[in-house]
Amino acid sequence: MNRAAATPAPQEFDRVLSSMCTEPHPAAREAAVAFLADNPGDPATYPAVSDLEAEAVETLGDVVGLDDPHGYVGSGGTEANIQAVRAARNLADGDVNVVAPESAHFSFQKAAGVLDVELRLAPTGDDHRADVAAVADLADDDTALVVGVAGTTEYGRVDPIPELGEVAAGVDARLHVDAAWGGFVLPFTDRDWSFADAPVDTMTVDPHKMGQAPIPAGGFLARDAETLDALAVDTPYLESDAQPTLGGTRSGAGVAGTHAALDALWPDGYRDQYERSQANADYLAAELDARGYDVVDPVLPLVAADVPDDEFESLRNDGWRISRTASGELRVVCMPHVTRGMLEDFLADLSAAGRT
Repeated sequence: MNRAAATPAPQEFDRVLSSMCTEPHPAAREAAVAFLADNPGDPATYPAVSDLEAEAVETLGDVVGLDDPHGYVGSGGTEANIQAVRAARNLADGDVNVVAPESAHFSFQKAAGVLDVELRLAPTGDDHRADVAAVADLADDDTALVVGVAGTTEYGRVDPIPELGEVAAGVDARLHVDAAWGGFVLPFTDRDWSFADAPVDTMTVDPHKMGQAPIPAGGFLARDAETLDALAVDTPYLESDAQPTLGGTRSGAGVAGTHAALDALWPDGYRDQYERSQANADYLAAELDARGYDVVDPVLPLVAADVPDDEFESLRNDGWRISRTASGELRVVCMPHVTRGMLEDFLADLSAAGRT
C-alpha cells in the first residue's frame, strides 16, 4: 500500500460553517513555518520569538483597549480561561468560587475541575446574555472571579460587562472577560466589552479564531504584572528564572503567526473582514427568516435558527459542516473563509432539503 496516498488531506473550508477557526492569513502561515522549532517558553534561549511575542502582546493590547498589557500567546481560549481562574484563586485566601453565566464556555468547567474551585453558573436572560441580578445573587464574599463573555459561542452575544464589573467590585472579586471569538470583531462595534470600557482584570482573546493566526494561538492578557506574578513558578534549569504560562514548551509557530497576522491586518484588515462577516450573517438571517425559520438576530457574525432535524441531517449528508446550540438550533459562524457564494449554495441545499 502506498502510505503517502493513504494520508488524509487537510480539511477544506468550502463547506465549513460551524467552526470558530479559519484559514490563516498567508503571512501568518509563512511566519509559522519559519518558527516551527522555536520555543517561546524558554525566552532566553529563543530571544527572536520572545521579541515577537512581546510585540504581539502590545498589539493585542491595542485590540482590547489596554495601554500596558501583560500576558502571552498560549494554546487557546481554554488555557487562558484556566489561567484567569488560577490567578484569581492564587490571589485570594481560602476556598473560593467563580461565578459565570451559563453561556460561558465549557472550559470553565475544566478549570473548576482542575483547580478544585466551585463554579456557580447563573441563568441568562431571554436575550441570551448574562442576567446581572442572577450573577449578583450567586456572588458572595468567597467569590474570587466574576466572568463575562464577549461573543458567546452559541449565539454571539455580548454580556453587560460594565455591570458585571460592578458585581465583581461589590464582593471584592476580579473580573474576567472571555472574548476568545469576539475580540477581533468587537473593536469595530459600539459595544462595551474591553479593558477601556470596564474594570476588567484579565481577558481571553484568540488570534487563531477571527484573528486569522495559525493554530495554536490563544491570547491571555492581564491589566497588571501582579496577575502574572501570581501564576509564576521557578524554572531552575532554564536560562530564564520563572514562567507564568500554563504550558512549558509553547508554539513558536503560533507566536510568530500571531505577530504576522496582527501586522498584516490590524486594524483596517480586521475592520474590513468584520464588515464582510457581519454582512454575511445579516444576509443569512434575513434569508432564513424569509423562508419561515425562527432566527436569533445576529448581534455578531453568528446565526442561530430553528431548522427541523430532517433538514439539518440532509445538509450534513450534503457535506456541510454545521452544528447545533444546546437548545437545538442550527448554528452558523460567518468566519473569514465564509463567502456569500457559500451561503447561497447552503441556502439552495436547505431549500432542496425542505422539499424532500
